[in-house]
Amino acid sequence: MTKKVWGGRFTEDINEVVDTFHSSLSFDKRLYSQDIDGSTAHCRMLSKKGIIPEDEATEIINALADIKREMARGGLSAGDDYEDIHTLVEKALIEKVGQKGEKVHTGRSRNDQVALDTRLYVREAITRAKRLIKGLQVSLVNLAEKNITVLMPGYTHLQPAQPVLLSHHLLAYYEMLKRDYARFSDCTKRVNVLPLGSAALAGTTFDLDRSMVAEELGFDSISDNSMDAVSDRDFVLEYLFAASVLMMHLSRLSEEIVLWSTREFGFVILPDAFCTGSSIMPQKKNPDVLELIRGKTGRVYGNLMGLLTTMKGLPLTYNKDMQEDKEGLFDTVDTIEQCLMVLSLLISEMRFNSEKMLNATEEGHLMATDLADYLVNKGMTFRNAHEIVGKVVLFAIDEKRTLKQLTLQELQSFSRQITDDVYSWLEPASAVTRRNLHGGTGTEAVKKSLERAKKEMAS
Repeated sequence: MTKKVWGGRFTEDINEVVDTFHSSLSFDKRLYSQDIDGSTAHCRMLSKKGIIPEDEATEIINALADIKREMARGGLSAGDDYEDIHTLVEKALIEKVGQKGEKVHTGRSRNDQVALDTRLYVREAITRAKRLIKGLQVSLVNLAEKNITVLMPGYTHLQPAQPVLLSHHLLAYYEMLKRDYARFSDCTKRVNVLPLGSAALAGTTFDLDRSMVAEELGFDSISDNSMDAVSDRDFVLEYLFAASVLMMHLSRLSEEIVLWSTREFGFVILPDAFCTGSSIMPQKKNPDVLELIRGKTGRVYGNLMGLLTTMKGLPLTYNKDMQEDKEGLFDTVDTIEQCLMVLSLLISEMRFNSEKMLNATEEGHLMATDLADYLVNKGMTFRNAHEIVGKVVLFAIDEKRTLKQLTLQELQSFSRQITDDVYSWLEPASAVTRRNLHGGTGTEAVKKSLERAKKEMAS
C-alpha cells in the first residue's frame, strides 16, 4: 500500500476496506486540470516570495505541465493507491523531479486546495452552462420568428383560455432562460473568491502573496476568513440551486411539447431522430428525449437536497462529510449540459401543425373575455359584462355552437348593447391584434420582443 501523506503519526497501515471507502479518486480525478493549475500558480508565488528557489520552481512548473498533458491523454494511471487527485498529482510530480516536488505543498492544506479546485471547476461549469443556455435561447427565438403568424390556444389549468401567438408562448421560455442565465452569472460572484492561503483552517505562517495567486487564476477577490473558506460549500449549493431551477424550466417545456405531440393535441411534429419506437407496438413514436429531461430534473433536485442535508449539521471547519459535495455536483453538471444540448437541437427541428392549432382556438369559447371587453367598451362595468358573457357561453354550450356562430338576435337577448360590430371582436386573430401592449401577445408586441431578444443575445 502506498505511504500516505499523513502517515507519520500512525503506526499501522489503514485498513484496505477503509482505504477504498475513504478514497475520492474515482470521482475527483476529473479535477486534475484545476488541481494542476492551482499548484502551478501556488508554486510560482512561492518562488516569487523566495520560499522555493527559482530554478526548482521552474522545474516543478514544467513537470506539472507535463503531468497535465499526460492526464489529458489518459496516460497517467489513476490507481487505487491514491486517496484523491491531489495525492496522485503530488506523487506524479515527485516521480518526475524528486524530493523537491514535495515543496509545492508548502503553505497550503488539502482543505484549501480542494476548495480552490472545486471553485475553479464550478466557475468553468457556469461558463459552459451560460453558453448552452444561450444556444437554447437562440433555438427558441429562431422557432418563434419562423412561426410569427401561428395562432394557438393559451391555457390556464390546462383548459383553453384565450388565443395567443405561438411565438409569444415560445418566448415565455426565453424569459425563463434569461433568468437562469442571470442566476448563474450572479452565482459567479460568490464562486470567484480565492480560498488558497487558508491552509487547514487557521491560515499559514508563511508570507504568501494571495493576491498574486488570485490574479493568476482569475479570481476577483480573496477570502476574508480562513475557517469559512475551507468549510464553505455555499457556492456549490448555489450552482445546484440555479441548475435545479433551470431543470424545472426545461421540464416544463418538455412536458408541453410531449402534450402537444399527442394525437389528442396534434400541435407538434417531432423529428424522428429525437424519438424512439416500441419493441412490441410497431406504430409507436415516443418522445423519450423529452421524458428523460423531465425525469432527470428529479436527480438534479436530489443532488441539491443531498448536499443541503449533508451541510446542515457540520461544525466548523472541514469535515470529511464535505467530500460528498462532488459526485452530486459532477452529476448535475453533466446532466444540465446534456439536457440543454439535446433540447436545443430538438427544438431547432420541430415543426408545428398550424391548421390544427388555429382550429383549436375556435373551440372552448376562447373569445369570452374579448366579448366581455367589448361590452365594457360599450359602457358596461366589467363585473356585469363578465356575468352576461358567462350566460352567453352557457347558452352556446347548450346549442353546441361557438360564440361567433350565435346570431345577432341571440346575442342581443342577453344585452341590447351588442351590435353587429361584435363579430370582429369574436375572431381569434383580431383578439391577438388588440393585445399589442408591451409584454402582450399582439403581433407587433411579439415582434418587438423578438428584436429585443436578439439584441440581448448579441450583447
